[in-house]
Amino acid sequence: MNDLIEVNTAGLVGEQLAWAVAKAEGLDVHVAKPHYGTPARVFVQYRGEATERCERYNPQESWMLGGQLIEKYRVGFGLYSDSFFAVTGLDEVTGDADGLTHLIAACRAITAAKPGNTVQAPKGLMP
Repeated sequence: MNDLIEVNTAGLVGEQLAWAVAKAEGLDVHVAKPHYGTPARVFVQYRGEATERCERYNPQESWMLGGQLIEKYRVGFGLYSDSFFAVTGLDEVTGDADGLTHLIAACRAITAAKPGNTVQAPKGLMP
């Protein structure tokens, strides 16, 4: 699962998008291999002074995770006829993108702001 390929930020979906956002956030990210009919999924490792935990990371689907990013990057939204448009609102971190949902648009905008218009993503996360 270590084979990386270059992907256009505007086309990131699902687990690819979760991977890209985790990398943009500087998180300790890894991919759980597919098993028992479940596809490959993205997890991040959180370490404290006395604890360590590994959790599913899906800001493109979870308002609990994605909502915090929207607040952190001051993401603003617009509406196209068939999708949402997101723009980061920080002067030092500027990015914009569209997506079918607020969370997808916001995650793509954050990814476009940090790593840029193309990112390296694991080949095993391709849809």
